[in-house]
Amino acid sequence: MRYSADLTAGSLKVPESRIVARLLLDGVDRQGWRDAIEKENVLQARNPVTAKRLARLIRQRLETMQADLWKLIRDGTGNVATHAALAAAVKHSPLLGDFLDLVVRGQFRVFNPKLSAVAWEDYLNDCQGRDPDMPLWTEITRRRLKSSVFQTLAQAGYLADTRTLKLQPVHIARVVIDYLQDHDEAYVLRCIQVFP
Repeated sequence: MRYSADLTAGSLKVPESRIVARLLLDGVDRQGWRDAIEKENVLQARNPVTAKRLARLIRQRLETMQADLWKLIRDGTGNVATHAALAAAVKHSPLLGDFLDLVVRGQFRVFNPKLSAVAWEDYLNDCQGRDPDMPLWTEITRRRLKSSVFQTLAQAGYLADTRTLKLQPVHIARVVIDYLQDHDEAYVLRCIQVFP
């Protein structure tokens, strides 16, 4: 199965990703991880269940990449950390990556100033054709996925905001491009470089 609904657990979450990257780079053991997430509430979540779900999502994203990228997230400037977190999110979620590659790139190519109102629904319907094993998500899940994807695009700078859906060019930080090239992450690089 290519597409999953993991994204409903959260958007880009850069501040939280910095914290998780630090924990991974510090090499905390299972108990240290549990203490940080559940007892110390380092992610400042509303409750332990939310903290665990968010920590698991971010950790799964980051673990698709190497420690060099974690360092960019932990130590990088705002843009560097954001672009590095986006790269990990795209690698973890082809649903996000393909939306950037197929839909957002297409909108830039034809000079549309904003995403169309039906872009997400059309995209999800097309996903079924690319991935016959994709679950038939409920309307609530589809809305939550749209919200997470559009918030991610806004946080990364591709959208001015989630209300107007106005598109903006994003120039990915050079150190993130270098990391992706050095680690043969051609798919991720293509997905995040959608502005011609």
